[in-house]
Amino acid sequence: MPNNTQPLNLASYRIPQHVAVIMDGNGRWAKKRGLPRHAGHRAGAENLRRIINASVEFGIEILTIYAFSTENWGRPEREVRALMKIIARVLDQELHELHAQGVCLHHLGDMTGVEQDLQDKVHNALELTKNNNRLILNVAFNYGGRAEILHAVRQMLADAIAPESLTESLFSSYLFTKGLPDPDLVIRTSGELRISNFLIWQAAYSEFYPTPVYWPEFGRKELYEAIVAFNQRERRFGLVTEAS
Repeated sequence: MPNNTQPLNLASYRIPQHVAVIMDGNGRWAKKRGLPRHAGHRAGAENLRRIINASVEFGIEILTIYAFSTENWGRPEREVRALMKIIARVLDQELHELHAQGVCLHHLGDMTGVEQDLQDKVHNALELTKNNNRLILNVAFNYGGRAEILHAVRQMLADAIAPESLTESLFSSYLFTKGLPDPDLVIRTSGELRISNFLIWQAAYSEFYPTPVYWPEFGRKELYEAIVAFNQRERRFGLVTEAS
């Protein structure tokens, strides 16, 4: 299996256009090393750079990461504050490099409850990178799949959408991911087998790839392995093949 530096020949593989990642295991990674949980979150944030670089290298067009869920507000206040500081620090330290690399940042979620300073940082990042086209990076921040669906329904009611005109395509246009294809591949690190309220409409037919590797250790090699596994799947979207 390749290491994290050697060249890879991906010519024979189908590269998923849209990869979504549930970045799990930061706390357990830290605990295993006798470190506080916030150290694991910092390590996880630093690891994101490796996965962005690998995504660009492999030809992935859209990368969606689950950065902070609506349920995460229920964690200890100290941990929530640490997460917010880490997100702000990543924007401060990485934004111009991401822009130079051609990454277009999108936000999935709701800014309600987020401090104004961090809201401003997010808005500035979206504005700066909006015309980039090398990689779309969707950051699901203060995001929940059920909340997203409720938000879409409220918007459709406000727009007086007639029930008989409602289609899946129209409904999708009211989601935070409007205009983007659904994820081909959803990766969850740390060995858990739950979708955890992440893209529950969009991931209806995504291939799911769980890995026991904690997020801070999930690198280029592990992403490559996920792509290899993706290529071993037969995507039928509810249909059957002639051989079946």
